[in-house]
Amino acid sequence: MREALSKAVELVGGQTQLARLLGVKQSHVWHWLNRAERLPAEFVLPIENATGGQVNRHMLRPDLFPDSSAPHARIAVADEDMWRAQMYTLFARCLSRRPDVGLLTALGQLTGDGSALGQAITELSRVARSTSIERAQEEWDALFVGLARGELLPYASYYRTGFLYEQPLAKLRGDMKELGFVVADGVSEPEDHIGALCEMMALLIAGGDIGGKPAAPASIAQQEQFFRTHLAPWAEKFFADLEKAASASLLKPLGRIGRQFIGIETQGFALAA
Repeated sequence: MREALSKAVELVGGQTQLARLLGVKQSHVWHWLNRAERLPAEFVLPIENATGGQVNRHMLRPDLFPDSSAPHARIAVADEDMWRAQMYTLFARCLSRRPDVGLLTALGQLTGDGSALGQAITELSRVARSTSIERAQEEWDALFVGLARGELLPYASYYRTGFLYEQPLAKLRGDMKELGFVVADGVSEPEDHIGALCEMMALLIAGGDIGGKPAAPASIAQQEQFFRTHLAPWAEKFFADLEKAASASLLKPLGRIGRQFIGIETQGFALAA
């Protein structure tokens, strides 16, 4: 893993540049190179993309991504599904914890096409390049922390029942157990947080480390069931609220992206049925 990661660092122009592309601190990259036994699963595919495939997933995590020539090797994830997983990962990172310089840098490097979704991505990139880290963190706190509570409560139970820790959370915990998801140490947020749900959806699409064990991508049927049960009933409304939130500036275009993306996912699953 370290040899492959060293090659990735060289290809992208150094530890700092790789950290920026991944939305983490340079110290994280140093730790993976010098101390860690393995690279966290969520960074494998972004590094493969950042290096144009010259450092591939098998080189970084052969335990999760066996050599394609080996028996029982994992089926490659289609490009469109990798894009879906990356979108969910983007939402998870932006909404689960306060932004840092690495995230702002990564957002500033995003590019979009001429579609409505692509234009929203371009706008997010533009705003990120003109936003200071202090302003970004103040905005995030106002949206999700506040003195008593933030402007938004990004939980399925709250959006669906008006209260926290209600039936949607109980249902999610049962499904998480069945799928093998576990709560990471030190996490105190209810599991039905929008960021956590997006992270789980990304893992279902692309596969990865689930509950400390390598897992293949879930079937379309499993993805659809999780999406329709835990995201479809409320996520589009949450992203619409984020888009129009008084405290939102940097994350306003993320709300627009999320609202449009959830609509695309809903249509996609309907067509696949």
